[in-house]
Amino acid sequence: MMPHLSLRELETKDIPLLADYWLNAEPDFLIGMGVDLAKLPNREEWAAMLTQQLSLPVNERKSYALIWEEDNTPVGHSNVNKIVFGDSAYMHLHLWQPALRQRGVGTELVKKSLPFYFEKLQLKTLYCEPYAHNPAPNKTLAKTGFEFVKRHTTIPGTINFEQEVNLWQLTHAQYEKLITEL
Repeated sequence: MMPHLSLRELETKDIPLLADYWLNAEPDFLIGMGVDLAKLPNREEWAAMLTQQLSLPVNERKSYALIWEEDNTPVGHSNVNKIVFGDSAYMHLHLWQPALRQRGVGTELVKKSLPFYFEKLQLKTLYCEPYAHNPAPNKTLAKTGFEFVKRHTTIPGTINFEQEVNLWQLTHAQYEKLITEL
């Protein structure tokens, strides 16, 4: 049975949870997501960056985050960065609880996240660029309705090493079709 899943925008009270996710994770887990451990910010840097983003109007943010919940308990987050308001952004997805992975929970939470991204940020296209050798997000994106664009080598984010990534996209038209099917 699928648990009760919900989501909400990131709040200041959530910042320690995000920092804990990154700073308490097993190194092999982080490397499996394409993280360069030497580039991880410390707790104070995470807090300063997220607090600063929360202080800005949505249309001026470099990052916009959602907290994923199961039965009103935070269990993960999704965020977008590389935001070009009114045009595009790049999504990231993180289930914090290993017991919830590979059960379809991520797919449902990504679907629930889409209206926030497309409507709040007025997006034409939402991209996601997961590590090519991390099967979970790639399967989730395919199940959610994202279209595979290409595999290429890049440094996809400020905390990543150079890696092969799969570029996925969901256009506003695809989102509109998907949302009517939900």
